[in-house]
Amino acid sequence: MSRLRQIAPDSASRAADGTGWTLAALAIAGLAGLPIAAVLWTALAGGGGAGSGETVGDLAATVLPTYIANTALLMLLAGGIAAVTGTGCAWLIAATRFPGRRVLGWALVLPLALPAYLAAYVYADILDYAGPVQSALRAATGWGVEDYAFPDIRSLGGGALVLGLVLYPYVYLLARTAFATQSLTQFRAARSLGAGPSRAFWRVALPAARPAIAGGLALVLMEVLADFGVAEYFAIPTFSTGIFRSWLAMGDKAAALKLAAVMLLFVIALVAWEARTRRGRSDSRDGLAARGVDAEPLVVLSPLGKGLALAACALPVLLGFVVPAAWLASLAMSETARAAAGDLPTYLRGSLWLGLATALLCLACALLLAFARARSASRAAAGAIRLATLGYALPGALLAVGLLAPLGGFDVSMARFARDSLGWSGGLLLTGTSAVLVYALSVRFLTVAYNTVSGGLARIPPSLDAAARSLGAGPSRVLARIYAPLLAPSLAGAAALVFIDTLRELPATLILRPFNLETLATRTYRLASDERLVEAAIPALILLAAGLLPVLVLNRLGKR
Repeated sequence: MSRLRQIAPDSASRAADGTGWTLAALAIAGLAGLPIAAVLWTALAGGGGAGSGETVGDLAATVLPTYIANTALLMLLAGGIAAVTGTGCAWLIAATRFPGRRVLGWALVLPLALPAYLAAYVYADILDYAGPVQSALRAATGWGVEDYAFPDIRSLGGGALVLGLVLYPYVYLLARTAFATQSLTQFRAARSLGAGPSRAFWRVALPAARPAIAGGLALVLMEVLADFGVAEYFAIPTFSTGIFRSWLAMGDKAAALKLAAVMLLFVIALVAWEARTRRGRSDSRDGLAARGVDAEPLVVLSPLGKGLALAACALPVLLGFVVPAAWLASLAMSETARAAAGDLPTYLRGSLWLGLATALLCLACALLLAFARARSASRAAAGAIRLATLGYALPGALLAVGLLAPLGGFDVSMARFARDSLGWSGGLLLTGTSAVLVYALSVRFLTVAYNTVSGGLARIPPSLDAAARSLGAGPSRVLARIYAPLLAPSLAGAAALVFIDTLRELPATLILRPFNLETLATRTYRLASDERLVEAAIPALILLAAGLLPVLVLNRLGKR
């Protein structure tokens, strides 16, 4: 009987085990939700100290309408470019056959490897008055500065174009999967009833793929809302730039928190929309994906149509990846760029340790959340996991000010207590330290680690755990002998993705970093802001090369 009890733990022990995982998930959710709670408290309680009411009135009368209008218009334009480009290319890749289709099928994802602010630096350098495009135009025509009107890339339209070219792969990946898995029977039935390829696309294929396209578009809009580098470099007043300037340039913490609260409304709306788009998705067993890459295409193109399809799919790759990468590579080969690379080891060390610390913390939290999901069926655990993994939708600027407000208050209280009670004045404990930066980045990228680790854990049969327990293995031995080897690929992938995202993060790092910490992203930003793009070319290329790994992972997942 005692052996039977050892093999089959009673319900009380299982409940206690689930309670422990639930408490761990709640603790992580509390830490991850701290910046959201701080921003909401400021908005609902009118926080920000004395005069905060006047600050709200000043914002509403001066900059707030501009921030709302510019942010909404930037999201509308960039989202439209990304939706049209991603959907059109996905349909051509999934439903037609033309030369170069297989190469372009994965190459269309490459622009995601390029941070949007790097693309902004490159295109500003290429298209400015002294750049090669306008210089060649004046040399070819003999025109002067007043003889032609060239579109200004440093504008809201230019920022939307850059963001759309870099972010359209989010729509492309989901739309390509949707087109490849939807029913061929419905499309061919529409064709047999006399509908042409265009009408069948608009009436059958596009409506069936609409949830996936909307989900990709929601991701694009989240990235546009969170963008800081493009908006700052092109002088576009948005919420991210407004928070940054209010907090650091003007020292107005109340205004920054109020802007973050309004920005949070945009985030909540986008998260709700993205969650709603997941409903109603379905796959078909007679889709293109089920029939293989060499199956008969849905639409047979003429020779001219094949050439146009090739051009339509190649142009986003050229503009979104090839041109910026080639331009940075050409700048990196100059003597000036090589001379400026002397301090590169310093920035590499800062980026490496920051990425490793964030990756390790995210892995630990992701493991706890993944086991809480697997071992606890309580609604509290599920709600805690949703809250803890909301950080990826939060812009870096919002996270930064949302953390600095409560942590700054905690630091001031502790410093006052130490001075009055202990006679010790050692300054602030957390504010301005690397620990706060690692904390913020972990909240931001915990979603990436959790999704990867949870997916790996879901592939491990529960029977392995039960069999090991029945043979007398304790929890630590089960973890070391079963879960650690089987989860190793997922853990390595999660660590790599978090590490790379940390390297590329700009607004949170700029606001929270200590004075003695410089990363590749902040170094590139400062050099480019000073119009020293040549000196920033080598760090920018390193960031570009690092971004290729998550792009390859995304492309592989998209094919699945």
